[in-house]
Amino acid sequence: MSDMITADLVDLDLAARTKQAAARSLAERMVALGRVTDLDGFLADVEAREAQMPTGLDGGIGIPHCRSAHVVEPTLAFGRAAHGIDFGAADGPADLVFLIAAPAGADDAHLAILSSLARSLTDPEFTAALRATTSATAAAAMLRGEKPPQAEPEVPGTVGESAGGPASEATAAPGGGAPAEPFRIVAVTSCPTGIAHTYMAAQALEQAGRDAGVEISVETQGSAGFTRLDPAVVAAADGVILAHDVPVRDRERFAGKPTVDVGVKAGVNRAADLIAEVRAKAARGEATAPEDQDATGPAPGTAPAPAPGTAAPVDRGGEPGEGYGARLRAWLMSGVGYMVPFVAAGGLLMALGFAVGGWDIDKAPSAAEHFAWGQADSWAALMFQTGGLAFQFLVPVLAGYIAYGMADRPGLVPGFVGGAVALTIDAGFLGGLAAGLLAGAVVRGVQRLRVPSALRGIMPVVVIPLVASAVVGFLMFLVVGKPIAALQGALTDWLAGLTGANAVLLGALLGLMMCFDLGGPVNKVAYAFAVGGLTTPTDGSLKVMAAVMAAGMVPPLAMALATTVRARLFTRAERENGKAAWVLGASFISEGAIPFAAADPLRVIPSVMAGGAVTGALSMAFEATLRAPHGGVFVVPLIGNPFPYLAAVLAGTVLSAALVIALKSHRGRPEAGGDPSPSATDHKVAVTA
Repeated sequence: MSDMITADLVDLDLAARTKQAAARSLAERMVALGRVTDLDGFLADVEAREAQMPTGLDGGIGIPHCRSAHVVEPTLAFGRAAHGIDFGAADGPADLVFLIAAPAGADDAHLAILSSLARSLTDPEFTAALRATTSATAAAAMLRGEKPPQAEPEVPGTVGESAGGPASEATAAPGGGAPAEPFRIVAVTSCPTGIAHTYMAAQALEQAGRDAGVEISVETQGSAGFTRLDPAVVAAADGVILAHDVPVRDRERFAGKPTVDVGVKAGVNRAADLIAEVRAKAARGEATAPEDQDATGPAPGTAPAPAPGTAAPVDRGGEPGEGYGARLRAWLMSGVGYMVPFVAAGGLLMALGFAVGGWDIDKAPSAAEHFAWGQADSWAALMFQTGGLAFQFLVPVLAGYIAYGMADRPGLVPGFVGGAVALTIDAGFLGGLAAGLLAGAVVRGVQRLRVPSALRGIMPVVVIPLVASAVVGFLMFLVVGKPIAALQGALTDWLAGLTGANAVLLGALLGLMMCFDLGGPVNKVAYAFAVGGLTTPTDGSLKVMAAVMAAGMVPPLAMALATTVRARLFTRAERENGKAAWVLGASFISEGAIPFAAADPLRVIPSVMAGGAVTGALSMAFEATLRAPHGGVFVVPLIGNPFPYLAAVLAGTVLSAALVIALKSHRGRPEAGGDPSPSATDHKVAVTA
């Protein structure tokens, strides 16, 4: 750790006049010490980072930095320029230049040191000492933290007091009474590289909070680690500051609170202004709602898509405090989440091919060799074959993103390779699940190995993909693949042979699962089971797909019907949601019922589960089939036995709506704050008269 910067990496008389020349001069020192293997390649990575966002900071500081495959070990070089160098800071050129070089696979311990430096640079005494020193050895020692500037004693009662007392005397209540509660802020900082600006913005916000007598807790989503804010702290916060240049993970945690959303440099340069702004928003009662979903709605069987600026499903998987079961479920669901767009695109293209070209379109010759612009069959073959290619990605994508959820980017290659092997040996959907888990586990194991520093730079791009892919390929081809393929074959045969009572019971079970959590893990399992069957379609698997989609349409349709028939039992907001639920249900978007379930889960969820079970059972009893994994009523022409199928959906919808109305009738009209309907209000007036 102590040799991250030495006197040889310090230039107190930096002669460069441009940021490119400064980076080259400092990088040459790194090359001379063997810290960087390719000067031009490393400088290209530095320049690419500069192109994303200027690295100049107020106070005469330039901090170019990047992670690069050409860096052997984390290194810091420092230059003090007699002539100011323009790094894009608002207050002018920089005379203190810090070049941070991190390997592509830098470990957290080294990156933590770099983040500590970034925090130190906001201390005026620290930067003044660097400007005053005449010794390269002394400068290197200060940058290593061996001679930190003398810190001012902490004033009792300020932010950070472990006893949990008031933030400052400014929070005392007038008249000498009990101290008032301090204003509480939670903040998130993040930058594209996650090395410098992330931590400097955090330090600036913390310092500004101390100056303003505000309690502030900052979550740094950077490369040195990611420690989530305590949910209790988030819940107690009066306001939120998001200073970021990359999406904030789990942004929905902060919905409903006054929020200031800015770039990370604003967090560094205008921390006090941001605190004042969020306090002003809180005083005005402004609160942010969760970002609206895309108008097309989420894919069936999945949670709503993340809004702009939020994390992808993988970013929510496997938190350190969760048990293994919860982490496993998150990893599996992240794979399913990335698979669903391939399901929707590929399945609907294949369905359109069938609709235009007929049921024998799968026997058409290649569209690349036999395409005629004026023939409908040629267009049908083109759509069907394009959709079929998209469907071939289902298992590799599932496996790749399960591994990604477990081990981040290094898991992608072995995960995709394992998924491809699963297809090759006919292990299907189950093989993809196993391949993803194996790939993630192997990568995590390799990442824990201690390797020489010379290999660290190539670990994520060469060593880990090579070793993990070889191991996963061996395991899938020779150890676990064949038993899983046999199990997949048995499952396919079982589905193909389903008749009578067994089919009806399976349909009822799938219907219950689809309506249990409306896009949650149980819903996803049922939907993924149905889609997995489409990869090797049989009469049984097509019946399963039909039952799953029919049941998934019931919850929103039932709530739409209930709000239409007995509007007075619902609030005005619920009645408005009911209008949208007609379209959502018809489109097979089960999440359309979530607002109703969230407001009254004990009445709504059992009701829609009952209707979903009836619909799923009837669909199987009617032997309805479906080749499209999505579409609702818009793919009725592709449904086998469409009229009995629609009757099954109608029966489940009516049953669920009747149950909801009956259960809510025992409660009576909405509470006083529930905004009764005009009919209820008129009734009250009549009784009073």
